[in-house]
Amino acid sequence: MNTPGNLKYSKEHEWVRVEGNKAYIGISDFAQSELGDIVFVELPSVGAEIKQDDPFGSVESVKTVSELYAPLSGKVVEVNGELEDSPELVNESPYEKAWMIAVEISNEAELQKLMDSAAYEELVKE
Repeated sequence: MNTPGNLKYSKEHEWVRVEGNKAYIGISDFAQSELGDIVFVELPSVGAEIKQDDPFGSVESVKTVSELYAPLSGKVVEVNGELEDSPELVNESPYEKAWMIAVEISNEAELQKLMDSAAYEELVKE
């Protein structure tokens, strides 16, 4: 399992990469491996407001449909349009090519609720 140390993780298996006041969000390598082959990704539109711990989209695999939960609150400023035509990128490159959305962070204190890679690895071992 790949768990980059420069990212933060939620208990719902989303990752966060912070760049200034913007956060890129995707699902972890563990999550994509549990889901199996991803066939569809539904994401919010640019301008949408998301709230920490609330659903913001979904991923559909050959096995199931799973909701995506916002690890942070903010305004969606970018959506990875590549995933519409190539949802398999989530399986192939969960941390690089398959970021899902970028949000303008509205409450930096929410970052404290997220886990570092070591804590996340402990969570998924259970």
